[in-house]
This record gives sequence, C-alpha cells and structure tokens, in this order.
Amino acid sequence: MSLDKVLSIAGKPGLYKMIAQTRSGFIAESMIDRKRMSVGIHHNVSILSEIAIYTLTEEKPLREVFTLIKEKENGGETAVSHKENKDKLEEYFFEVLPDYDEDRVYASDIKKIIQWYNLLQKNDMLDFEEVVVTSEEEE
Repeated sequence: MSLDKVLSIAGKPGLYKMIAQTRSGFIAESMIDRKRMSVGIHHNVSILSEIAIYTLTEEKPLREVFTLIKEKENGGETAVSHKENKDKLEEYFFEVLPDYDEDRVYASDIKKIIQWYNLLQKNDMLDFEEVVVTSEEEE
C-alpha cells in the first residue's frame, strides 16, 4: 500500500483514504469509523507520502519511519500509546530514530506518528510499495 492516498485532514481525527475525486475536491473515507465525507479546497489536507521527519543530517520520509517502527515492534502495535507523557514519547522515538532533530520534532509530532502507525497497522496498511529505480533512471 502506498501512502499517496492516505490523508490527514486538519481538525479531523485519525487518517483518511482518498476514495474518488470530484470537481471541487474529493471523497475521503475515515480509517477509524469508515464514514465518508466530501473534502473541498478549503480543508487543510496533508498526504502522508509528502511528510518527512527532520533528522540531524536529512529529512527522513514518513514511510521509512513507519518501517523502522514496524521492525522494532515486529509488525505489531507500538509499545507506547500516543497518550503517554512527553518524556516517554521522546524516549520511544529516540529508540526508533536515534538521530531525529529534537529541536524541530515536537512531542505532538511524535504523538501523531505513533497514532498514525497504530491506525495503519490495524488496517493492515504497513506494507509500503517500494519505488523501484531502474539503471536508466539512475543515469
């Protein structure tokens, strides 16, 4: 599953799957309760494939962070809840991504990442499609 059709909508809980496009936006389905809603251009929408996490050396795509969490948890849910205190969240995230930039990645970001990971895990959407680069594209 690619993260290209998985969305976060500001002001709405959880994640959404893009179902269809309309003239004025698109139809999204909640991954929590499966309710569908129309999303227009006035909504602030983030596509998960476009999100990256700051590290001390580069920006790491969210897909890679989810893969690191999946490896740490052997494909299961996270050992910590997104409702834990700031110190526990940061300690857990440091185990997953030791070089994350603590000045630019906030506890609220870590909460979202853990919550999103658990939601994707429940919906069996953690097998991300790898982008295959052919030798012609590398040149």
